[in-house]
Amino acid sequence: MKVLLDTHLLLWAAGALDEVDPGGGLSGAAVALIDDPAHALMFSAASIWEVAIKTDLGRPDFRVDPHLLRRGLLDNGYEELAITAAHAAAVSGLPKLHKDPFDRLLVAQATVEGVVLLTSDATLGAYGEIVRTV
Repeated sequence: MKVLLDTHLLLWAAGALDEVDPGGGLSGAAVALIDDPAHALMFSAASIWEVAIKTDLGRPDFRVDPHLLRRGLLDNGYEELAITAAHAAAVSGLPKLHKDPFDRLLVAQATVEGVVLLTSDATLGAYGEIVRTV
């Protein structure tokens, strides 16, 4: 199964949030899905874009170099998912369940690509079986 991680799960998986929220982290269910060798892990260019923007804004939960994050994900076997016009157009067909444009793009990408979006955001779970909340 191909699994697209949302931005926060990527940051947790990369260890980038350990200093900001030492009590948080990946749930056991998330770790099990990420560590399962039967799953091909993916990250979106939208997540790297989100990290770049929010890092520049000084958000404490986004204090990570987007270049290093991308390189580390690739070095650890994650597949990069580019943003296509089909992904952008698919956002228009989504129900207005979530306001974050990055998250909506991730849902659209998962839908178009036929992969599972893994998230800890319960609101995204309302998009149905394409989203797995952990």
